[in-house]
Amino acid sequence: MGFPYLTSIVIFLPLLGALLMLPMRHLAAIRWTALLTTTVTFLLSLLLYAGFDPAGDPAQPQLADRISGWFPGLDIQYYVGIDGLGLLLILLTTLLGPVVVLSSWNYIDRYQKGYYALLLVLQTGMTGVFAAYDLLLFYIFFELTLIPMYFIIGIWGGEDRIYAAVKFVLYTLVGSLLMLVGILYLGFAAGDGVNGGVFTTDYFKVLAYSVPLAAQGWLFFVFALAFAIKVPLFPLHTWLPDAHVQAPTGGSVILAGVLLKMGTYGLVRFCLPFFPNAAQDFALWMAVLAVVGIVYGALVSRVQADAKKLVAYSSVSHLGFVVLGIFAFTVEALQGAIIQMVNHGLSTGALFLLVGMLYERRHTRLMEEFGGIARVMPVFAFFLVFTALASAGLPGLNGFVGEFMILLGSLKSTVIGHPVLIALATSGVILAAVYLLWLLYRTLFGPIQKEVNRTLSDLKAREVLLLAPLAVLMLWIGVAPKPFLTRSEPTARFLLETVAQKRLSALQEAERGVENAALNGFTDHQNVVQ
Repeated sequence: MGFPYLTSIVIFLPLLGALLMLPMRHLAAIRWTALLTTTVTFLLSLLLYAGFDPAGDPAQPQLADRISGWFPGLDIQYYVGIDGLGLLLILLTTLLGPVVVLSSWNYIDRYQKGYYALLLVLQTGMTGVFAAYDLLLFYIFFELTLIPMYFIIGIWGGEDRIYAAVKFVLYTLVGSLLMLVGILYLGFAAGDGVNGGVFTTDYFKVLAYSVPLAAQGWLFFVFALAFAIKVPLFPLHTWLPDAHVQAPTGGSVILAGVLLKMGTYGLVRFCLPFFPNAAQDFALWMAVLAVVGIVYGALVSRVQADAKKLVAYSSVSHLGFVVLGIFAFTVEALQGAIIQMVNHGLSTGALFLLVGMLYERRHTRLMEEFGGIARVMPVFAFFLVFTALASAGLPGLNGFVGEFMILLGSLKSTVIGHPVLIALATSGVILAAVYLLWLLYRTLFGPIQKEVNRTLSDLKAREVLLLAPLAVLMLWIGVAPKPFLTRSEPTARFLLETVAQKRLSALQEAERGVENAALNGFTDHQNVVQ
């Protein structure tokens, strides 16, 4: 494309914006710097989309930047690039950047410089996670996201913000420290196995190494635990409602839209191809937890009085579908899981924005405080109905595409395709419609319950500008998902083919071991007879 280091620029431009912001004193300059930085980053990420070749080799990242020799004698490097999986999530991350900045324009009323700087640092960390092809670099970016989110919740959150922030950090930190142990083990083992005895965290060298079956179980556990906490997968979800409810609106949008996807991304990128035998051995258990999360999240959402808490628990349900698709080990289901990561970021991010807009007007999120406001806020009502239907999986909107592909691929799966399990997962679609229609009924329809609601102002131009691109993408993916699916399909096929090849190699090696043992036993017997 003639644009060197484009991937690195997309990653680090927000960090540069945060540094430029530090000496600024005027609020207008701080806000506009944040908005300009995130907008330019999004426009540059569109060049990544334009320069990505769906027909390229999925075994190598495109638009890659690589700097070796970080540590003498160790194969640790700066290695970033994109494939069909990372590309879509980077686009989602950079799209939500300016959306979050605009949503915070009038909402954040103290320490604004710190808030916007932390948002930009957070965006660098999230983008780096989806682009890193060195395990240690991935871990650095993964941990980098923890610090800004802790302060965003802890400083600009609600009354119980400290409790929510500490809980978020402790849960995530436990999982990530265990993952670090796994990364170090893989670095030494892959170094001995495929890199001439030199410690390596190069993604593709670790991928080329066949992890011994005896080690796959505990390695899968430490990696999957770190990512399952981040998803979060039932029953590791208890930090999420607290974090969402206490976080400012912008923090909730980033948390639901992107941060949770770091967990599902990690399951696809690392757990499946690195530990294929363990992944399939534990697939049914992961699928059961995913389905329990689908049903549990939907049922708990239905009984919430707080609209933001309803949307928070809906994430447990929706991301259960993603985990189900990942462990079905079929191309259709994995494709559905990838597109559903994007769908959830759009739909749930928009729902958090809409709930935040209500809170700015009434300073309450209790649904009983509303009712009938569609009469005085028709534009708001349109966006809320549209987004709720997209989240519920209405055909023609984005949610339907991902959930349909996941359920279809899971039903075809030879690993988890039990009809009862898939039927229970399907019930989550129906339950989603129930709690989302309940949200619409309690807030928009019926008579106006409170006199104060008669004077509520409808959405301003800035707020419409926030929601419009998300709504357009929800419709686009629902009607014409092919441009997105064609970019992710080669990566999905490559990862599943890698799993199949590694499992076949392990099986053949085990058979040779049995044959050799039998032959040695026969030889020993002959020697005794002689």
